Amino acid sequence: MYAIVDIETTGSYAAANGITEIAIHVFDGIEVVEVFESLVNPLQPIPPFIQQMTGITNQMVATAPPFTTIAERVYNILQGQIFVAHNVQFDYSFVKAQLKAAGFELNCSKLCTVRLSRQILPGYPSYSLGKLCRSLGISLENRHRAGGDTAATVALFKKLLHEDKSNHIAKSLKRNSKEWILPPHVARSDFDRLPTRPGVYYFHDKKDKVVYVGKAINIRYRVNSHFSNDAPTAQKQKFIRTIHRITYQECATPLMATLLESAEIKHRWPRFNAAQKKREEVFSLFVFEDQHGYQRIAVDRLKKNVPSILEFYNIAEGQALIRKMARTHGLCLRLCFLQDAAGACTGEFATTCKGACTRKETAAHYNQRVKLAVEELVANGSFLILDKGRNNKEMSCILVEKGSFYGMGYVPATDTIQNNPTLKSLLTPYRNNSTIQKTIRVFKDSFPDKIIPL
Repeated sequence: MYAIVDIETTGSYAAANGITEIAIHVFDGIEVVEVFESLVNPLQPIPPFIQQMTGITNQMVATAPPFTTIAERVYNILQGQIFVAHNVQFDYSFVKAQLKAAGFELNCSKLCTVRLSRQILPGYPSYSLGKLCRSLGISLENRHRAGGDTAATVALFKKLLHEDKSNHIAKSLKRNSKEWILPPHVARSDFDRLPTRPGVYYFHDKKDKVVYVGKAINIRYRVNSHFSNDAPTAQKQKFIRTIHRITYQECATPLMATLLESAEIKHRWPRFNAAQKKREEVFSLFVFEDQHGYQRIAVDRLKKNVPSILEFYNIAEGQALIRKMARTHGLCLRLCFLQDAAGACTGEFATTCKGACTRKETAAHYNQRVKLAVEELVANGSFLILDKGRNNKEMSCILVEKGSFYGMGYVPATDTIQNNPTLKSLLTPYRNNSTIQKTIRVFKDSFPDKIIPL
């Protein structure tokens, strides 16, 4: 038996809104065998624009029963039936949430007449209930009232049953079918094409603009997880309504997926991505000669006309690196701008500084150590990360130059790639950012065997 349902509500998501009217028509595939319809007191004001759209006013529901009063009746009608609605996730999320608040746990198989109409009756310009009914010649009286919309959905579902030559309805009801969880506007073929490999996936809106970017070790599983819960939140309902298409980009490794996701979020600025959407300052490590001839190492905001040795997204990170260089190569803390006080730096008393700050050490001697420290830094800052490819004929390759992510791609497995002068032509360049830089630094420390110095 099919329980065909329509509701009217005070808003677009169940977590903070109530039901103002509900209609359930129990349909046996031939005729309606039971009808339940009722106005519902939502115990909150109905917004004026919703009153205008539905015709249901605060006065009309003032004497209507609250949902708790009808919850047991609704549960007994629905439980064990197949829950059918036009955009089933919306109606089901409200009814399930209201029943749960009343102490009933609804668990039904579900069918979405939007998705089924797209499959069984393809080619129509719109699959909204009103426009589709007009296209099909189905009578729709009392639009935006639960009883009228439910009666029209019954007529639509009856037509779908009759026209379903490819058994889409039966397939949708199979235990392993994910049909009902998908957003109403997304073609099933988009989901079926998703691989079970690492990569990045994109959700597009009706204008084909990317509104969400995500990464996954298993793209199909991760995409499925976005839609497989009945979360009654505003964000979830808005998310579901917005998505019209799913695309993806397969990656050979989870690291590549993480880097690509971050680069794409920064590039596309998707509407539903919250993380990583902030403007970032870039800092530069550079060397200059002071008026006394000493080479000075400093970190400051990146400047166009000052050659950068290494880039950072956190000034403290750059200062920590200079401290390490000072310890390793006996550099002066004051000349590295790590100590403000005049006179000898603390390093001289600790015997790590050889007196450049008080000019006991000549600039020529001191500058040799600065040169060595910078050369070592540059040598360690340029490398490749070589890992498995998408098949046995290739390797994945990530290029870092002077500590900054250049790009990534795939190279032939047989090449000695670090000596290949055309390497960059095989890679796709991307803009660096703090998330990418941190991810690569952690990977480099964790998997030194995959790092190829340049």
